[in-house]
Amino acid sequence: MKKILPFIAILIMLSSYTNAQESHIEKSYYSIQTGFLGVWVNNESKIGDKFALRSEIGFDSGIWGGSYYDKTGFIMTPVITVEPRLYYNLDKRKQQNKNIKRNAGNFLSVKTSYHPDWFTISNTNNLNVISDISIIPTWGIKRNIGFSNFNYEIGIGAGYQYIFSNSNRPAKSDIMYNLNLRIGYSF
Repeated sequence: MKKILPFIAILIMLSSYTNAQESHIEKSYYSIQTGFLGVWVNNESKIGDKFALRSEIGFDSGIWGGSYYDKTGFIMTPVITVEPRLYYNLDKRKQQNKNIKRNAGNFLSVKTSYHPDWFTISNTNNLNVISDISIIPTWGIKRNIGFSNFNYEIGIGAGYQYIFSNSNRPAKSDIMYNLNLRIGYSF
């Protein structure tokens, strides 16, 4: 019993410390973002003192070309993403009087994306994508541009991708990389 009491006391102190911290996560907001290869609309909703859930729908894009192709190709395909985020430095940024509007801070996340084979937008006829799902742990930063609603986001990660089978090829899995370079506007 004497060994358990200090352990319980430490747990009580830690729980009161974490409950005493303020939550600076925004309750809910929407934004639109664009990057080098895509455009997305998303919502970020508070799910805890340091956690937010980002849900997103948009278009991922691709470009190809070279000496083996008649022309440079372009494709846009729909993507649905769910991404829980841990914002781990909002308290520190707030104490330093830095802008944390719309969760402007550093984050860790698990980005889960699904590319359905619904349709494509392309300059090449009869082009389809093979549906896939990816789960990518990501580290990133989000910052506001001045005190406006404009922001930018940078993120990097590596994870798992599962490519579904179709009539031409069997299913397979692979390593997937994530590099976010986005600029956007929050509502």
